[in-house]
Amino acid sequence: MPSSAKLAGLSGVRLVISDKCLGLVEAVHQCLPGADWQRCIFHFHRNILAKVPREKIGEVAPMLKAIQAQESKEAAKEKAEKVIAKLVDMRLRAAAQTLKEGIDESLTYMAFPRNHWTRIRTNNALERMNREIRRRTRVVGNFPDGRSALMLVSARLRHVAATQWGSRRYLDMDKLQNQSPRKEALEVVGPR
Repeated sequence: MPSSAKLAGLSGVRLVISDKCLGLVEAVHQCLPGADWQRCIFHFHRNILAKVPREKIGEVAPMLKAIQAQESKEAAKEKAEKVIAKLVDMRLRAAAQTLKEGIDESLTYMAFPRNHWTRIRTNNALERMNREIRRRTRVVGNFPDGRSALMLVSARLRHVAATQWGSRRYLDMDKLQNQSPRKEALEVVGPR
């Protein structure tokens, strides 16, 4: 039986980027078989830093960023092991455990073309769109019904799609096409 994503006409999805919402992660694997899941590194780092005392955040945050600055997935994993050891030495075992448990799911983007890495390791594009929608809906305050809220959001999305912001090319999909054995249309989707 085809998945609901295929029934909706969505095909060729190679990557879904989100925070670690367990229901969403399970749905990705069930509805989009063959698609990889990337844990948003911004959300991942925020989850780790939530377990670090405020006075040590300035020391730990650059260590986390250094993991993603590596040239390859193997180098990033090696760096993560060093950071985990340093966190344990700093008596930040909960942060070290969170990093150890989630490092693999935060490095999925490294299997894609290198020039895409900075754009697909977070779900910032979708977060930016959500901020824009929140900004517009706050002005209105209370909506008389759900339909009016949907109309405002739809109008904002149409505006974005019709302006320069919506026409800019976010990723060069030709590089992804060349990497893929499939020649179907490929999409990168980033649910919240």
